[in-house]
Amino acid sequence: MDVPDTPDEQPGTPRDPRPDRGAGPEYPVAWEADVVLRDGTTMHLRPLRPDDADAIQRFQEAQSERSAYFRFFAPVRRLTDRELNRLTHLDQHDRVALVAVRPGVDADGRPREDVLGVARYDKVSAAEAEVAFNIADAMQGKGLGSVLLEHVAAAARERGVRRFTADVLPQNSSMLAVFRDAGYEVSQHLDDGVVMVAFDLDPTERSREVMADREHRAEARSMQALLSARRVLLVGPGPAGPGGAAPEHHLAQRVVDAAAADPGDTLLTVLGAPGPVPDVDGVTVVASWEEALAGDDGADGADGDGGTDLALLSVPPADAVDAVRRLAGRGVRGVVVLAAGYAETGPDGLARQRELVRAAHAGGMRVVGPASFGLLTTTPGARLHASLAESSPRAGVVGMFCQSAPAAVTLTRTLERRGLGVSALVSAGHRADVSGNDLMQYWQDDARTAVVCLYLESIGNPRKFSRIARRLAGVKPVVVVVAGRSGQVVPPGHAVRATRAPRRLLDEMLRQSGVIRAENTHQLMDVAQVLAHQPLPAGGRVGILASSAALAALVAEAAAAAGLVVAASSDFLLPDATDEQIAQVTDALYAPGACDVVVAVDVPVVVPRTGAVARAVAEAAARTGRTTVASMLGLSGLPDELAATGPDGTPVRIPAFSTPEDAVTALGKVVTYARWRTEDRGTHVRPDGVDARRARRLVEGWLADAHGGDGRVLTQDQTAELLDCYGVRLWRSRTVRTADEAVAAADAIGWPVALKTASTALRHRTDLGGVRLDIADAGELRADVERLRQVALEVLGEEEPAMEVQAMAPVGVPCVIRSGEDPLFGPKVSFGLAGDATDLLDDVAYGIPPLTDVDVAAMVRTVRAAPRLFGYGGAPEADIDALEDVLARVSVLADDLPELASLELYPVVAGSVGVSVLHAVVRLRSAAQRADAPRRALPG
Repeated sequence: MDVPDTPDEQPGTPRDPRPDRGAGPEYPVAWEADVVLRDGTTMHLRPLRPDDADAIQRFQEAQSERSAYFRFFAPVRRLTDRELNRLTHLDQHDRVALVAVRPGVDADGRPREDVLGVARYDKVSAAEAEVAFNIADAMQGKGLGSVLLEHVAAAARERGVRRFTADVLPQNSSMLAVFRDAGYEVSQHLDDGVVMVAFDLDPTERSREVMADREHRAEARSMQALLSARRVLLVGPGPAGPGGAAPEHHLAQRVVDAAAADPGDTLLTVLGAPGPVPDVDGVTVVASWEEALAGDDGADGADGDGGTDLALLSVPPADAVDAVRRLAGRGVRGVVVLAAGYAETGPDGLARQRELVRAAHAGGMRVVGPASFGLLTTTPGARLHASLAESSPRAGVVGMFCQSAPAAVTLTRTLERRGLGVSALVSAGHRADVSGNDLMQYWQDDARTAVVCLYLESIGNPRKFSRIARRLAGVKPVVVVVAGRSGQVVPPGHAVRATRAPRRLLDEMLRQSGVIRAENTHQLMDVAQVLAHQPLPAGGRVGILASSAALAALVAEAAAAAGLVVAASSDFLLPDATDEQIAQVTDALYAPGACDVVVAVDVPVVVPRTGAVARAVAEAAARTGRTTVASMLGLSGLPDELAATGPDGTPVRIPAFSTPEDAVTALGKVVTYARWRTEDRGTHVRPDGVDARRARRLVEGWLADAHGGDGRVLTQDQTAELLDCYGVRLWRSRTVRTADEAVAAADAIGWPVALKTASTALRHRTDLGGVRLDIADAGELRADVERLRQVALEVLGEEEPAMEVQAMAPVGVPCVIRSGEDPLFGPKVSFGLAGDATDLLDDVAYGIPPLTDVDVAAMVRTVRAAPRLFGYGGAPEADIDALEDVLARVSVLADDLPELASLELYPVVAGSVGVSVLHAVVRLRSAAQRADAPRRALPG
């Protein structure tokens, strides 16, 4: 599966338009990446180096005649020295090649790297390059060509290439499919027996969708391999020495003891046992690596069907990398690192952690940990117990993910106490590799998981999280707890980029994603109980059944605070209510159309609770399928007393809460989520008239002229030109310092005009006299110039301040639109109405691009001062469509240009017809690669 890019002797060779830049170009280390392939295994990609010549030769010699012909249009079996030199000596700018490599051994058993795929481009003009691929026969059909295309395209865009061309033989249908299915707008035609392919490299909506879909399938497959493992190898530290047992000994012993007590369906092999291992079925002790890996033929590298599916490591960090390298090529799909001692210990530990992850990825394996609690599944007949848990949780429909081992301990105990079952419980520890994003990818298609719960101590890639969570929440509820609530607390050992974003941005990201935000573990379990055992509600009308009028009133108040509407069918029971009266009130509450959800509260004061209310409510809920929660004295979790059988024989349990407030809060969150599921979530905004390619050229040119590492602030003309690329018109102003200059500017612009001080401290302060409006003639303007000079002198101490003259814009509501690039969240956009009160009260709405039209509309409407835009106090309504259009265009601009350090449009005057952008400030700086770049890559 390849595209012709032949050596010099072969016909059709793409010609390099310029000579090599030299023998030692700077190595682009940022292009190195670990990736997940279609089958869930991993591989390392990196730039091709001159010392890869031998590996390239072996790779070519191993190719079939068909693959060699597709690649070179001739049956090339071995490359000449001249060909090798040309193919491996690159300038990493006009001539670039990436290789996919995995570790191997030579005939003498010495380690080496083997090349399994090559992607390269050679520039044929400043913005166009010819691209070529060559994929090992054994790797074809595993998505390696698609991954390489993403990465070589990203490298090409970084080097200014905007278009790829390729010559492909018509028989090479696989390579043609790689181009066609990538989501780019591909053109192709047949010329002299060769298919000429061409496409622009700018990401499209379709190419992003294709990449996300491929990422989803690959990462889900990699998690499936871990969670379906049956043959587990525990690598322990061996017996403790004279100094006593280390933490690794205790961890390994816990795994052994737990497996002996309840191995599930797991076959555990123990290497380096820390102590005595009970003689039980399913647990085997081996004395050496040779014995441990005896069943692993490793014939196909990472694809070999060996005797081990999953490895648990409980060894000192200094020994972990060697263990991982021994497992490489043995069919092992993942490594769970139980021990700590990595990134949390400092730079040396971080280096050890990265080395371990690189070694695992190179060998085709994913890494869970370090400091992981392990993996548990409850699949009947395939229960996996690869964990520090003393016993397995009960089976259920909740997929539970957490990070640290202490959090996992808390969750397992809480699950046990409440009787809530799970499909799987995964602890990622420091999440050096596997994270909640991977598990969300898997649980989306897992038929045994109906509810996803995430306890997150940090979020390493918020943009990817938001993208995956939004898709998952569209089909299954996702409940999230973020430790520290702000998400800005980074636990030791977690590699997270620093962020300058306001704390509220995380709230907006979660809201935008459609996930249910829980405040703590207790609330996480509350909401999970409802979602796991009750249907999603059809609406927010709540029927209340209480054991007293006072209690009914308290529940009604809590329901209103949770965003629910109390239904007229709500009622209360007298303390001495008979079974007949209870049934009558219950039937009325559950009558068709009476309400959408029910809260049943039974807290008797004197008369003991009989259970009649619980039985009546459980039977009515099961009969009608109406979402129900309860708070009844002495009941909690999922008690048998609140269980019944539905008409179709399905068992139904009503979750019981310790307080009515807890029950109502959980129900309110579920109702809000159910409403989100039914609402139109919109489509990504892509306004007309956007010229992203022109904007890219402008930004690259301006930054090339910048001096220093702080980037540059654009001039008014440059700002207007950049905004024009996205269809935003900036009203120009003229800078003046004297009255004569001001009058001349006004004559040129046209009367009436506005006069503003150019100082950022005064330019928006009408209360301090920094702005003068509706100036109709030269005399008035000269007087206003003197007044502004006096204000500048009194407030700023400036004797000759710079001022701006601008044509008067139509009256309207002044607004502020800002955007910027955050190292962690990526692009962010905010909206608010102009004024000190807005800034002081933080009355600002935030969004994380890409935004949908629904997101944009919500940003405009959710600020507390939004009524001013909709005719508040008898004022004319603002042109909301035009305002939303500007906000949408700014969001697209921010998403397209990581170099946009900050942008401020202030003010944006929303008139009754149209909007006027009266001032803009743009600052650019060289951009680091975003965490969610347009190429698939694993952390590490």
